Amino acid sequence: MQSKRKQKNSKPQTSRLPSRDRGDGSRGTLHNNKGCDSSVRIMAIDYGDARTGVAVSDAGAVLVGDAWVVQSKRDNETASVIVGEAIARGVGCIVVGHPKNMDGSIGERAAKSERFAELLRTLLEQSNAQQQPPVVIEVVLWDERLTTQSANRILSESGKFGKKRKKTIDAIAASLILESYLGKV
Repeated sequence: MQSKRKQKNSKPQTSRLPSRDRGDGSRGTLHNNKGCDSSVRIMAIDYGDARTGVAVSDAGAVLVGDAWVVQSKRDNETASVIVGEAIARGVGCIVVGHPKNMDGSIGERAAKSERFAELLRTLLEQSNAQQQPPVVIEVVLWDERLTTQSANRILSESGKFGKKRKKTIDAIAASLILESYLGKV
């Protein structure tokens, strides 16, 4: 087991779920700020303090493709990994889960997700300043109430407990966010 000092200085770790379909990496057109065009590859984020789930759609934004977890307690490191993956995979839209309270109000977790989405936007802008041609990736918030509870139920029904659950729950939650978003675009 690593010491706390070693964890703070280590690079973020990722653990991946098997990929179903990565598609051809093509980019689509950008939609307005109310959402993303369904013709772009979409990435969904289940932001967490120590583990952040990430899921990416196929090239046609029809199915959830690859899903994994970024393990880091540093937001800048987590966001940098996500931005790098988004650019490398030809993502046109990043959907950040926005866990509102059941009454629709913004609680602490939703506020943290809002700040993380803004950090992603900032890093994408910085990346664009260095790239020619610039990469256009929209960042949107998506109401994701109860996705972690749904992910827990899915893992319980499949007999996954303990360490196996901890390694995959955030990736499954991100997949559920992406699936929900894909159903609405």
